[in-house]
Amino acid sequence: MLCVGLDPDPSRLPERMGLTPEGIVAFHRSIIGATADLACAYKPQIAHFAAIGAEAALVESIAAIRELAPHAVVILDAKRGDIGSTAAMYAREAFDRYGADAVTLNPYLGGESLEPFIDRRDRGTVILCRTSNPGAGEIQDWPESDPLYARIARLAVSHWNPHDNLMLVAGATRPSELQRIRELAPDIPLLVPGLGAQGGDLEAVVDAGLDARGWGLVVNSSRAILYAGSGPDFATLARAEALRMRDALRVAAAAVMARRRQAGMGDAGRQVR
Repeated sequence: MLCVGLDPDPSRLPERMGLTPEGIVAFHRSIIGATADLACAYKPQIAHFAAIGAEAALVESIAAIRELAPHAVVILDAKRGDIGSTAAMYAREAFDRYGADAVTLNPYLGGESLEPFIDRRDRGTVILCRTSNPGAGEIQDWPESDPLYARIARLAVSHWNPHDNLMLVAGATRPSELQRIRELAPDIPLLVPGLGAQGGDLEAVVDAGLDARGWGLVVNSSRAILYAGSGPDFATLARAEALRMRDALRVAAAAVMARRRQAGMGDAGRQVR
């Protein structure tokens, strides 16, 4: 269930990598190589590349994922949101220029802004639903009677997922909202940011977000893994943090499913009596 975010920050790269696009690619190759057997996905954040004119490094970093972790899904974190030809160009950018498997989108402009992405049946669309940042509630939790995030979850199920290639973003910092999203969208996978540096509770996330099969979560960690160390052993320390988180996710999922089975057996026993 572990997703490793790739958010290159030149000020935090190990000194020996250098503050260049080539250094970013070398850094990511080391991180990907160290975590390839632990991660189901990688999530490069496009702004961290574009802000320093390193789009070519993004292309090469995605190529490194294909080479070193060919099983992993590439989720381009772009949070696009527009309509018409602009939306179509954003879809081409994510899927054709960068070759991403999936891309994050902002649904504020409605379903028509999602169509060019959803219509790519071989790719994934990841829609912001309830995000992990502290200020998200100013918009996403209103109105109280039917908060926006709940409406987005219902639309995802009823209108936006005709090809079963949709995910929802549900932040780790708000497990009660995450649980409601899971109830409203029981079969849609959730991309969960907010662990690690943002302080989300891993056990609470797994308890709230696992689907009925014991899956359905892609849990992202970026800075906690990427910058676990800044010295020559940075890749070793990144692997140690990824391994810790991967194992914690496994233990939490096993415990949640065991509790659910026990509760189900108890309910069945009460019904028999």
